[in-house]
Amino acid sequence: MRWDALFDDLEAQLDREQAAEHWAEVAERSRAEFGRIALADRLRAHVGQQLTLRLRNGDQVSGAVDDVAAEWLALTQRAAQVLVPIEAVSSVGGLSRAVSPEPGVVLRRLGLRHALRALARDRAPVRLTLAGGAVTGTIDRVGADHIDVAEHPVGEARRPGAVRQVVTIRLAALLAVRSTVF
Repeated sequence: MRWDALFDDLEAQLDREQAAEHWAEVAERSRAEFGRIALADRLRAHVGQQLTLRLRNGDQVSGAVDDVAAEWLALTQRAAQVLVPIEAVSSVGGLSRAVSPEPGVVLRRLGLRHALRALARDRAPVRLTLAGGAVTGTIDRVGADHIDVAEHPVGEARRPGAVRQVVTIRLAALLAVRSTVF
Protein backbone atom coordinates (compact mmCIF):
# COMPACT_ATOMS: atom_id res chain seq x y z
CA MET A 1 0.00 0.00 0.00
CA ARG A 2 2.85 2.40 0.80
CA TRP A 3 4.36 1.68 -2.61
CA ASP A 4 1.17 2.80 -4.34
CA ALA A 5 1.22 6.12 -2.48
CA LEU A 6 4.91 6.62 -3.31
CA PHE A 7 4.34 5.92 -7.02
CA ASP A 8 1.25 8.19 -7.08
CA ASP A 9 3.32 10.95 -5.47
CA LEU A 10 6.17 10.49 -7.97
CA GLU A 11 3.69 10.47 -10.88
CA ALA A 12 2.04 13.68 -9.63
CA GLN A 13 5.46 15.32 -9.23
CA LEU A 14 6.42 14.28 -12.78
CA ASP A 15 3.11 15.68 -14.12
CA ARG A 16 3.79 19.01 -12.36
CA GLU A 17 7.33 19.16 -13.79
CA GLN A 18 6.09 18.36 -17.30
CA ALA A 19 3.36 21.00 -17.01
CA ALA A 20 5.89 23.58 -15.80
CA GLU A 21 8.24 22.70 -18.68
CA HIS A 22 5.34 22.93 -21.14
CA TRP A 23 4.27 26.38 -19.91
CA ALA A 24 7.88 27.61 -19.85
CA GLU A 25 8.23 26.52 -23.47
CA VAL A 26 4.94 28.24 -24.40
CA ALA A 27 6.12 31.45 -22.71
CA GLU A 28 9.48 31.31 -24.50
CA ARG A 29 7.81 30.75 -27.88
CA SER A 30 5.46 33.67 -27.21
CA ARG A 31 8.40 35.96 -26.42
CA ALA A 32 10.22 34.80 -29.55
CA GLU A 33 7.11 35.32 -31.70
CA PHE A 34 6.59 38.84 -30.33
CA GLY A 35 10.24 39.54 -31.15
CA ARG A 36 9.41 39.15 -34.86
CA ILE A 37 6.54 41.67 -34.85
CA ALA A 38 7.34 45.05 -36.40
CA LEU A 39 5.68 48.26 -35.20
CA ALA A 40 4.08 48.61 -38.65
CA ASP A 41 2.31 45.25 -38.11
CA ARG A 42 0.77 46.54 -34.88
CA LEU A 43 -0.12 49.91 -36.40
CA ARG A 44 -1.80 48.22 -39.38
CA ALA A 45 -4.12 46.40 -36.96
CA HIS A 46 -5.42 49.82 -35.82
CA VAL A 47 -6.62 51.26 -39.14
CA GLY A 48 -9.61 53.52 -38.42
CA GLN A 49 -8.68 53.94 -34.77
CA GLN A 50 -7.35 57.01 -32.96
CA LEU A 51 -3.68 56.90 -31.95
CA THR A 52 -1.26 59.44 -30.53
CA LEU A 53 2.28 59.42 -31.86
CA ARG A 54 5.18 61.09 -30.11
CA LEU A 55 7.83 62.09 -32.64
CA ARG A 56 11.60 62.14 -32.11
CA ASN A 57 11.52 65.90 -31.50
CA GLY A 58 8.88 65.56 -28.75
CA ASP A 59 5.91 66.75 -30.86
CA GLN A 60 2.68 64.77 -30.66
CA VAL A 61 0.50 63.88 -33.63
CA SER A 62 -2.94 62.40 -33.02
CA GLY A 63 -5.44 61.12 -35.51
CA ALA A 64 -7.26 58.17 -37.03
CA VAL A 65 -5.00 55.69 -38.79
CA ASP A 66 -5.74 55.69 -42.54
CA ASP A 67 -3.04 53.48 -43.95
CA VAL A 68 0.22 51.83 -42.90
CA ALA A 69 3.14 50.65 -45.01
CA ALA A 70 6.49 49.30 -43.86
CA GLU A 71 8.11 52.77 -43.74
CA TRP A 72 5.21 55.16 -43.06
CA LEU A 73 1.71 55.63 -41.76
CA ALA A 74 -0.98 58.13 -42.68
CA LEU A 75 -3.33 59.69 -40.13
CA THR A 76 -6.39 61.87 -40.58
CA GLN A 77 -6.18 64.87 -38.30
CA ARG A 78 -9.17 67.21 -38.51
CA ALA A 79 -9.23 68.53 -42.11
CA ALA A 80 -5.67 67.44 -42.89
CA GLN A 81 -3.80 64.22 -43.39
CA VAL A 82 -0.42 63.55 -41.86
CA LEU A 83 2.21 61.26 -43.34
CA VAL A 84 4.66 60.08 -40.68
CA PRO A 85 7.81 58.05 -41.34
CA ILE A 86 7.78 55.16 -38.87
CA GLU A 87 11.44 55.92 -38.13
CA ALA A 88 10.32 59.33 -36.78
CA VAL A 89 8.04 57.75 -34.15
CA SER A 90 9.39 57.53 -30.60
CA SER A 91 6.25 56.14 -28.97
CA VAL A 92 2.61 55.34 -29.70
CA GLY A 93 -0.33 55.79 -27.36
CA GLY A 94 -3.53 53.84 -27.84
CA LEU A 95 -2.18 50.58 -29.26
CA SER A 96 -3.82 47.36 -28.19
CA ARG A 97 -2.08 44.01 -28.43
CA ALA A 98 -3.63 43.41 -31.86
CA VAL A 99 -1.31 42.56 -34.74
CA SER A 100 -2.19 42.60 -38.42
CA PRO A 101 -0.91 39.94 -40.78
CA GLU A 102 1.81 40.90 -43.21
CA PRO A 103 0.69 43.34 -45.88
CA GLY A 104 0.30 42.37 -49.49
CA VAL A 105 3.12 42.71 -52.00
CA VAL A 106 2.02 46.15 -53.20
CA LEU A 107 1.85 47.68 -49.72
CA ARG A 108 5.21 46.15 -48.78
CA ARG A 109 6.79 47.90 -51.76
CA LEU A 110 5.28 51.33 -51.06
CA GLY A 111 8.13 53.09 -49.34
CA LEU A 112 8.23 56.62 -48.00
CA ARG A 113 9.62 57.92 -51.30
CA HIS A 114 6.56 56.53 -53.15
CA ALA A 115 4.21 58.48 -50.88
CA LEU A 116 6.31 61.65 -51.23
CA ARG A 117 6.39 61.27 -55.03
CA ALA A 118 2.57 61.12 -55.03
CA LEU A 119 2.47 64.42 -53.13
CA ALA A 120 4.99 65.93 -55.56
CA ARG A 121 2.99 64.71 -58.55
CA ASP A 122 -0.22 66.22 -57.15
CA ARG A 123 1.58 69.51 -56.36
CA ALA A 124 -0.06 69.34 -52.94
CA PRO A 125 0.88 72.14 -50.54
CA VAL A 126 2.53 70.62 -47.47
CA ARG A 127 3.93 71.53 -44.10
CA LEU A 128 7.02 69.47 -43.32
CA THR A 129 7.95 68.98 -39.67
CA LEU A 130 11.70 68.63 -39.16
CA ALA A 131 13.75 68.20 -36.01
CA GLY A 132 14.78 71.85 -36.20
CA GLY A 133 11.52 73.46 -37.29
CA ALA A 134 9.10 73.41 -40.19
CA VAL A 135 9.04 74.12 -43.92
CA THR A 136 5.91 74.94 -45.94
CA GLY A 137 5.65 74.65 -49.67
CA THR A 138 5.45 72.08 -52.44
CA ILE A 139 7.62 69.02 -52.94
CA ASP A 140 9.34 69.45 -56.31
CA ARG A 141 11.45 66.30 -56.52
CA VAL A 142 12.15 63.15 -54.52
CA GLY A 143 15.67 61.73 -54.56
CA ALA A 144 17.08 58.56 -53.06
CA ASP A 145 17.68 60.12 -49.66
CA HIS A 146 16.38 63.69 -49.96
CA ILE A 147 13.60 65.91 -51.33
CA ASP A 148 13.60 69.35 -52.92
CA VAL A 149 10.89 71.62 -51.55
CA ALA A 150 9.84 74.95 -53.05
CA GLU A 151 9.14 77.11 -49.99
CA HIS A 152 6.06 79.28 -50.29
CA PRO A 153 3.06 80.15 -48.11
CA VAL A 154 0.66 77.20 -47.81
CA GLY A 155 -2.31 79.26 -48.96
CA GLU A 156 -0.61 80.16 -52.25
CA ALA A 157 -0.01 77.99 -55.30
CA ARG A 158 3.53 77.15 -56.31
CA ARG A 159 4.17 80.04 -58.66
CA PRO A 160 7.58 81.61 -59.35
CA GLY A 161 6.54 84.82 -57.58
CA ALA A 162 5.45 82.96 -54.42
CA VAL A 163 8.53 80.74 -54.09
CA ARG A 164 10.98 82.12 -51.54
CA GLN A 165 13.61 79.44 -52.14
CA VAL A 166 14.05 75.76 -52.94
CA VAL A 167 15.49 73.78 -50.03
CA THR A 168 16.85 70.26 -50.01
CA ILE A 169 15.83 68.14 -47.02
CA ARG A 170 17.30 64.77 -46.04
CA LEU A 171 14.60 62.11 -45.66
CA ALA A 172 16.19 61.11 -42.34
CA ALA A 173 15.33 64.60 -40.99
CA LEU A 174 11.66 64.33 -41.94
CA LEU A 175 9.30 63.81 -38.99
CA ALA A 176 5.87 64.50 -40.49
CA VAL A 177 4.22 65.80 -43.66
CA ARG A 178 0.84 67.55 -43.31
CA SER A 179 -1.37 68.05 -46.32
CA THR A 180 -5.03 68.66 -47.03
CA VAL A 181 -4.73 66.30 -50.02
CA PHE A 182 -3.18 62.83 -50.17
